[in-house]
Amino acid sequence: MVNQKVTIKNPTGLHLRPAGNLCKEAMKFRSMITFTFRENTANAKSVLSVLGACVKCGDEIELICEGEDEEEALECLVKAVESGLGE
Repeated sequence: MVNQKVTIKNPTGLHLRPAGNLCKEAMKFRSMITFTFRENTANAKSVLSVLGACVKCGDEIELICEGEDEEEALECLVKAVESGLGE
């Protein structure tokens, strides 16, 4: 298991489009990918789960990857979040 904290930079937080982009990136990997925010855990491969976390701009989430390609998954997702998830 690997994990890393990252700050959401999107002006509107994880609304539908960036949540979808996060899920699309997470789906590329076989590892289980979740993130924690305010003591809640969300499945990064589920758009509804990501939207339900209500993450806003400036919030810090902790990405957690567990599985055979966990390190590659974490690196890819951190880069995606830091680049603004297509926004």
